[in-house]
Amino acid sequence: MRVDPLDHRLSLETNEGTWMPYAPPTINRRELIPISNPALVGNELKYVTDCVETSWVSSLGKYVTGFEEAFATFCGTSHAVTCSNGTTALHLALLALGVQPGDEIIVPTLTYVATANAVMYCGAKPVFVDSELETWNMDPTRIEALIGPNTKGIVVVHLFGHPVDMDPIMAIAERRGLFVLEDAAEAPGAEYKGRRVGSIGHAATFSFFGNKIITTGEGGMVTTNDLAIANEVRRLKNHGMDPHRKYWFTTVGFNYRLTNVAAALGLAQLEKIDWHLEQRRQIAAWYREFLNGVSGVTWQPELAWARHVWWLFTVQLSDHLPVGRFEVMAALKHRGVEARQIVYPIHQLPPYSGCGAVCPVAESIVERGLHLPTWGGLTRDDVEYVSRALAACLEAAAI
Repeated sequence: MRVDPLDHRLSLETNEGTWMPYAPPTINRRELIPISNPALVGNELKYVTDCVETSWVSSLGKYVTGFEEAFATFCGTSHAVTCSNGTTALHLALLALGVQPGDEIIVPTLTYVATANAVMYCGAKPVFVDSELETWNMDPTRIEALIGPNTKGIVVVHLFGHPVDMDPIMAIAERRGLFVLEDAAEAPGAEYKGRRVGSIGHAATFSFFGNKIITTGEGGMVTTNDLAIANEVRRLKNHGMDPHRKYWFTTVGFNYRLTNVAAALGLAQLEKIDWHLEQRRQIAAWYREFLNGVSGVTWQPELAWARHVWWLFTVQLSDHLPVGRFEVMAALKHRGVEARQIVYPIHQLPPYSGCGAVCPVAESIVERGLHLPTWGGLTRDDVEYVSRALAACLEAAAI
């Protein structure tokens, strides 16, 4: 890989552990632009201070119920139930949907490992489906062939903030008697044909980790229009206690509750959700503007029926470039830009590698995919700098 003539050559270690000669630029250096950062621009301090001053800091308090009610309204669902994080939300939702040992659940291979892990927590088996080329979400046309006598449901993941094509999946589920669970961890506010994600399947889960569109530090939510599912989630997250008989536990449950302090953060963030979403749409528009015409890079699209919320603006490098994502990440870091690889397809990870799944589309997306900084505090100048840095790295690689 050739470098700018003014640069001094250094050896850099990539994430794959190999060494390559490359030189960070000695000009135009700036403070690192991180891949993500919480934007706390509302009543966060006010509400958290109120929790401290009133001593309501545990899982009881007005902010828990306030956050749940406001989030249900936002998603357009009848119920929303807080829990400790997005992974526990998945676990609770799967259990409430009746998943048992021996069941099979169809999940996309291109998602964070928690989606499959939660299935395993239930004693069930994840069956992996490949991605579609256009949106990178799970391919609805590949689902039916994976359904067997033990299939209980389908988990869809609205990847990086772009909604899955839900109509054909819901049709398959209705025809085959399956549930559909939406993993919307990366997509609060995304819309499918005018409907908010989280309101389309039989239940949905959200994550409020520190790098998500809105955050409680750690935290999660289950949404549903089914009262029985909501009640079961509430029971299971509270050690399995009978809601009508205090300290009476009919089954083994879990301590998956969210604190009032975390919910206070969440409610303050949710009050500014329109701002958070608009900021990300603006950032995505800037990236498309500045990367337009840059050779060797494309990005996840936004289809006509979708409203993308751009959790992370994600690009794909051309197969013709002589370098891969880790080399480009290293080069960007030395230009003051933090980038991130796309997670590995789950079927390639050691706990799942013997599953026999064949998912070439997902593998191709991951092999050439890269997340760029995306969060509410970025300015137009920041996005332009990141885009120019990426363009310079790709130009140097192509020489």
